[in-house]
Amino acid sequence: MKIKKNDKVIIIAGKDKGKSGKVMQVFSKEGKIVIEGLNLRHKHVRPRRQGEKGQRIEYSAPLDASNAMLVDSKTGKRTRVGYKILENKEKIRISKKSGESI
Repeated sequence: MKIKKNDKVIIIAGKDKGKSGKVMQVFSKEGKIVIEGLNLRHKHVRPRRQGEKGQRIEYSAPLDASNAMLVDSKTGKRTRVGYKILENKEKIRISKKSGESI
């Protein structure tokens, strides 16, 4: 998966299209990511003890990684991700737009 935790991404499809945020969690087997403050859902929680009230908890739900693109740190625009192998056989991610490492 080309998107990692703590990357800054922008949503390219769905109800939050155009919004950006930081990746909090990555589910690589499912191909999904969780972005801080985006794709919000409500969970209804029943009261556990007598006298306690029920609650509506708001949380960021996972969304498909194909609906998000990485933001280039140099230009601030969305970019595709490429890979480059250095002399010491280390593989790094690069931005296709600016050519710089991510």
